[in-house]
Amino acid sequence: MDTLYLMNSIWVIIGAVLVIIMIGGFILLETGSTRMKNAGHIAGKTILTFGISSIMFWAAGFGLIFGKGNPLIGLSDFFYSGYDIDGLSLSGAVFFLSQLAFAGISLTIAFGGFAERAKLSAYLVFAVLFSVIVYPPIAHWIWGGGWLSEHGKQDFAGSTVVHLTGATAALSATILLKPRMGKFNKDGSANNLAGHNQVFTALSVLLLWVGWLGFNAGSTLSVEKAFFGFVAINTNLAAAAGTVAAMMITWIKVGKADMPMMLNGAIAGLVAITASCAFVETWAAVLIGFIAGILGFYSIRFFEKIKIDDPIAALSVHGTAGIWGTLSTGFFATKGLATVGKPGLFYGGGLHQLGVQAMGVITCAAFAFIVSFILLAIMKKAMNGLRVTEEEEMIGLDMSEHGSYGYPELVKSEQKLKAQ
Repeated sequence: MDTLYLMNSIWVIIGAVLVIIMIGGFILLETGSTRMKNAGHIAGKTILTFGISSIMFWAAGFGLIFGKGNPLIGLSDFFYSGYDIDGLSLSGAVFFLSQLAFAGISLTIAFGGFAERAKLSAYLVFAVLFSVIVYPPIAHWIWGGGWLSEHGKQDFAGSTVVHLTGATAALSATILLKPRMGKFNKDGSANNLAGHNQVFTALSVLLLWVGWLGFNAGSTLSVEKAFFGFVAINTNLAAAAGTVAAMMITWIKVGKADMPMMLNGAIAGLVAITASCAFVETWAAVLIGFIAGILGFYSIRFFEKIKIDDPIAALSVHGTAGIWGTLSTGFFATKGLATVGKPGLFYGGGLHQLGVQAMGVITCAAFAFIVSFILLAIMKKAMNGLRVTEEEEMIGLDMSEHGSYGYPELVKSEQKLKAQ
């Protein structure tokens, strides 16, 4: 076994572990951004659905993405058993684990559109369907040698594959489930159903920020020339710029430095740089993240205005920022760094790469949304609805779906005070 093979394998498994730890970040993000009565449910279903996603990726997802097939889908390598993969200078098992982690993150993003109102059974069934029918085709098109990769589509670590796919699936879910009780008034105005723990959300963003270094830098799949360090710098700069931009725009527009919006800006910057982190210079990473933070602010307001209830802002920070991040390489990819596709508009490449990126955004978003909508609509009919009853929603999903609260001591204390 040569040294490079071993070092590459060690580096990529470190990245994979960091990505899996991001699941913990999403638990804290979604829990902190929602109400206390649903905290235990959100935490538990996230772990459970990651388990389902892992099994389905092993059984079918990996083969559908990376198996030998055609430009639309892979048709081999199901029930992956740990063998090495041609063309990779690292352990095939390590590569498999890293790709499994990405698939799990995309599913977690999709479930943002279910928050506080979906039945547990809806999560379980859609976890299977998303992991086999929605995510793998898009990943194959871009990362598995499919038709978009043949056109030179640039998406280094998944602004489209992971984030936009998850966000458009979330959009289909939130449309079918409809807004949470009390979110919108009869006149169309929105109520702030504030999350119960901003400390959780801040900690979640820190965990995601650190995990994202594995997400993006680990996607180099190699330690050669330590290029992963450059990717990590771009990732960190974009997150920082997104945080500052979101704080600035809320201060200007609202008069206060809104904490949740600032945190959303950090995630938007991370999502946006995910496609371009290996293809752009550091100044461009700052600009990409900064624009993402501003876009996130306006996108959140837009979805609320059209009465789309998105409790954790998945549509904006993963969807809108994912679109911008994907398109950004069409502007900023350099001649020296664009190992896939062509340079961007500002580096002499003309409009070609921007056109390829736009084509990827449109086709992938349309596929993920339409297929998810159809699957969820069928589930809604077959399962007698996707949503819990009004009474169950008022009680909270902790009790109605699991029979216990995430914060039992606090609930008991409140009950005693009410009785007095």
